[in-house]
Amino acid sequence: MIMYVLLIAGFFLLVKGADYFVEGSSSIAKLLRIPTVVIGLTVIALGTSMPEMAVSITAAVTGNNDIAVSNVIGSNLFNLLVVVGACGTAVALPVDGTILRRDFPISIGITLLLLLFCCFDRKVGRLEGMVLFGILILYLLYIIHHALQHREPELEEAIRGIRRSPMVSILFIIGGITAIVTGGDLVVDNACRIAEAFGLSQTLIGLTIVAMGTSLPELVTSVVAAKKGENGMAMGNVIGSNIFNILSVLGLSAAIHPVSVAGESIYDLGILLLSSMVIWLLSWKKQSISQKASMGMLAVYAAYGVYIAIR
Repeated sequence: MIMYVLLIAGFFLLVKGADYFVEGSSSIAKLLRIPTVVIGLTVIALGTSMPEMAVSITAAVTGNNDIAVSNVIGSNLFNLLVVVGACGTAVALPVDGTILRRDFPISIGITLLLLLFCCFDRKVGRLEGMVLFGILILYLLYIIHHALQHREPELEEAIRGIRRSPMVSILFIIGGITAIVTGGDLVVDNACRIAEAFGLSQTLIGLTIVAMGTSLPELVTSVVAAKKGENGMAMGNVIGSNIFNILSVLGLSAAIHPVSVAGESIYDLGILLLSSMVIWLLSWKKQSISQKASMGMLAVYAAYGVYIAIR
C-alpha cells in the first residue's frame, strides 16, 4: 500500500515542482530580457535531465552501465514522441525558428554521431564520451553568447508581468527542480517495485518504466509551459533535454566507464534518428506541429512500446 501512496506523492511533487519551476524561469527570463526558448534549452533542459543523469552516472559508477544507453535512447524517444505529442494534441504547437534552424539539426547530428560510435565497436568509450561532453561545452558557450548578443527589448509589459522579485524567482526555480527530481525518483522507484510485484522482467522495466519515469519532469514541465503560453520554453525543454541526455548524461557516463551497447539499442537509436528527422521535416514548413501530427507521434510511441515488449 505504501508504494501506491509514494507513487501518488511523486506525481504531486512533479506537477507542483514543474509549475513553480516554469513560473520562476519565466520571470527570470523576462527580467534579463532573454527569450524563454533559451531558458528552455539551457536551465530547464539541464534541470529536467537530472533524473536521467542520476540513473546513468550511478550505473556507470557501479559498473552496471549497460542501462545508460537504453535509458538515454528511451528517454529521448519519450521526449520527442510523447512529450511533444502531448503538448500538441489540444492545439498546434508552435516551434521557434531558431530551434528548427539550429538546435533541432544539432540534436539530429549528435544522434547520428552516437549511432556511428555504437556501430563501430558496440560501445561508447572514454574518448568518445569526452568528445560528446566537449561538444556540450561548445554548444552551451554558443547559446550563452548568442543570448547575450540578442537580448529582447525591455518592454514595460514584460516587466509588469513579473510579479515576484528576482530572489523569490530563484527560490521558485531551486524549489521547483528539487521537487521535480524528488518526485521523479519516487515515481521511478515505486513504479519499479509495483511492476516487479506483478512479475515484469528487469529488462522490460528498464526500457519502459525507468526511461519514461526519468522523462516525467520533461513531460510535466513542457505541458505546464505550453498551458501557460510559453511554447518556446516547452519545445526548447524537449530538444535541449535530448541534447543534454546524449552529450552530458551519456558523455559523462562513458567518460567514467566505457558503456557497452546491446544490438537492440542500435535499432532503438536508429528509430530515434528517423523519428527526429521526420518530426523536424514535418514542423519545418509551418513552423509548428499540428494536432494530427501530435496524435500520430503518440501512436508511433505506442507501437514502439508494443515492439520492445514482444521482441
